[in-house]
Amino acid sequence: MPSARAERAPAKVNLTLRVAGRRPDGYHDIESLVVFASIGDALTLSAGPRLSLTVRGPTAVSSGAIADNLVLKAVHALAERVEGVKSGRFVLSKRLPVAAGLGGGSADAAAALRLLARKNRLALEDTRLHAAARATGADVPVCLDPRPRLMSGIGDLLSPSLDLPRLPAVLVNPRVAVPTKGVFERLGARKVVRAATVSEDHPPADRASLLAYLADRGNDLEAPAMALQPVVADVLTALRRLSGCRLARMSGSGATCFALFDTAKDATAAARTLRARQPSWWVRSAMLG
Repeated sequence: MPSARAERAPAKVNLTLRVAGRRPDGYHDIESLVVFASIGDALTLSAGPRLSLTVRGPTAVSSGAIADNLVLKAVHALAERVEGVKSGRFVLSKRLPVAAGLGGGSADAAAALRLLARKNRLALEDTRLHAAARATGADVPVCLDPRPRLMSGIGDLLSPSLDLPRLPAVLVNPRVAVPTKGVFERLGARKVVRAATVSEDHPPADRASLLAYLADRGNDLEAPAMALQPVVADVLTALRRLSGCRLARMSGSGATCFALFDTAKDATAAARTLRARQPSWWVRSAMLG
């Protein structure tokens, strides 16, 4: 039997997130600077007579029903667009917390599409692959080629990849789920008055300027997420008190928050300190980029 093909599914981190408004269809237009972490889930695909998915790993229990997994949704979306697409047996190693603002399910789906592209000799630029990504979920397109980008619209408008410095970070989730729909309902965003376009913002490429750029921006979903889960505020406070923390913010719709540091050594030490103080929290050091 041929060896299994493997793909990383790196965590997506929203360094910034602005909600431009609510569209007539009920979705929200956003503008966000997105990067990816050196940690995440992992997915393999091996030959098999039929499509199947097995979920393993430390957060597998909380990942929901297999039938609802975005990996399978991505496979079906591509099969609707590519006749005779070959799949097989997927095994997902689930390591990221679920409903955490890290795009774990979307990253898993994107990894599945990359695996299928390799198996079926499809180019990553194939429009059918990108159409399947959009049909699977709003965050899947940006995860398809996981590099720093500006994301706008409902996640469907992406800038070219950005040349940003690597950022040492600590990621923390207090092991609570924050429903995205509930966060947006709390936000009560105004209606969109103009059509979304690809963001023309230009994040700086040097580290000091990028930190200043991030400090001038925020995450519009932080306040409504804290209203739903006050522990998010506790996480941010704990991160800001860590030695060497340059900036702390929530990612996506939460509840995962991140803190940025000058060096990987500082981030590792900070993660160790916070893990000792809050043993029930999910705490990881990582590089963002």
